[in-house]
Amino acid sequence: MTMDRRSFLIATTFAMLSTRARAAASNASVPLWPGHPPGGGGPSGTLQKSGKGAVSNIAAPSLQVFAPGRANGASVLIAAGGGYKRIELEKEAYPAARWLAARGVTAYVLTYRLPQEGWSNGPLAPLQDAQRALRLIRADATHRGLDPSRIGALGFSAGGHLMGLMATRSAFASYQATDAIDGQSARPDLAALIYPVITLEPPYDHTSTRRSLIGAQPDAKASVEWSVETHVRSGCPPVFLVQAKDDPISDPANTVMMAEACRKAGVPVDLHRLPSGGHGFGMGKPGTPSAEWPAWWEQWLRNNRFL
Repeated sequence: MTMDRRSFLIATTFAMLSTRARAAASNASVPLWPGHPPGGGGPSGTLQKSGKGAVSNIAAPSLQVFAPGRANGASVLIAAGGGYKRIELEKEAYPAARWLAARGVTAYVLTYRLPQEGWSNGPLAPLQDAQRALRLIRADATHRGLDPSRIGALGFSAGGHLMGLMATRSAFASYQATDAIDGQSARPDLAALIYPVITLEPPYDHTSTRRSLIGAQPDAKASVEWSVETHVRSGCPPVFLVQAKDDPISDPANTVMMAEACRKAGVPVDLHRLPSGGHGFGMGKPGTPSAEWPAWWEQWLRNNRFL
């Protein structure tokens, strides 16, 4: 099978899933890679699901498509959190995908590899999957009547860290090209990071994200390399940030330092700090301040021609 043939088959799979997803969110998945993911290794067995809708034991990273009845041309890649130990699909990713699809935006939920599940490339594995996913979406955009210049990223918690890395390190070659799809840009056109882990440096290095990516005793160089704010440069896409001031998992300083890094680099940034809400509120909990943020994001998406 040639590279072009593989690309054709993946595009055909997307088209089939799009048809199914117009009526409802598709439970089928699109594989990210034409064969085994880069580097080898990984867990054996099937996907493990918790009672709360989180998944782990990711042997085959994939995308799920949530297509609206009438697409407006924009797309968003979604990465849920879970400290790189699991992925909170039901709690974070699926509600966000349904919210976007209801507004005409085609949503793609990413099930990415977890670095502590035996992958030879370790911390690179999630970033490889995120970059590959965005390239797949961009390569298939015109076939599905979507705009390849309106592809955004949305990440929650550790997923916010992952989408932050993708937004700030889009030119970083995390893997060797496997086919023609990898010639596409991995840069999202905007990025929304919701209660994200941004820095892995002290004194904010107590997170599961840090332990999962660079270990219990990381050196200073690794902490800098895997922090998001250290890679912000002019030319990064616009960034939308939300975090509660009482977040017990990701210190509220995370979004403040990200906003400061963006402003210093001339990157458009919109920071919203909630008076309360803790961590893991997803698309907002009714009756709390966190319920307000989707409306702010909706206006921001409108301002950036995504709605």
